[in-house]
Amino acid sequence: MAPKAKPSRAAGPELHRGIGREGRSKTYKRRGLWAIKKKNGGKFPVHEKKEKAAEPESKGPRFYPADDVKKPLRRRGAPKAAKLRASLTPGTVVILLAGRFKGKRAIFLKQLESGLLLVTGPFVVNGVPLKRVNQAYVIATSTKVELKGSDVSKLEDSHFKAADKPKEKKGEEGFFKKDTEPEEKELSKEYIERQKTVDEALVKALSPELKGYLGARFTLHAGDRPHLMKF
Repeated sequence: MAPKAKPSRAAGPELHRGIGREGRSKTYKRRGLWAIKKKNGGKFPVHEKKEKAAEPESKGPRFYPADDVKKPLRRRGAPKAAKLRASLTPGTVVILLAGRFKGKRAIFLKQLESGLLLVTGPFVVNGVPLKRVNQAYVIATSTKVELKGSDVSKLEDSHFKAADKPKEKKGEEGFFKKDTEPEEKELSKEYIERQKTVDEALVKALSPELKGYLGARFTLHAGDRPHLMKF
């Protein structure tokens, strides 16, 4: 067992924890408080309180509101477009790794202002339309296609933004009615015409072998090592 702590001599003997055996007058004499009073003209010395340092202005509030209040994000500037990888040049055949057309091959046309890649199947060959893809979800291959005759300078990010439709106000019947069939989105005539013009120029430059290569889906089989493959 650990030894019991000895009571402090300055506090004097105790009857119980926190209760001293000596009275107030005897404790007063034993501690020598009378000598301190006599030395300072019959009063205990009073020390001046130190002034608290001024609190910084940036200090947060002590209390916070009960409800979460959203604060606007502070953006220091417009985000810069991502730097294009050296392996991606106009005409490079890429493999899509995500999205609806993952596993399919497409032709890289150019990088848009937003930093996304503009690619196409062509649509006539493998069903991949003109679309924007992040270069992080793309594998660049060593196969290239000549882009002579295909003009994609007019294609920008605004080409892929859908027009805002006015919201329809639904009554009680529309609120409880469940849509059994999803609404099909109709493509604009401009979008279809641009797709045809781009595809016509690309299909002319494709050989039968390239058409078969673009039409085949990329897959991995048991025993394949993607990190050792040369695309």
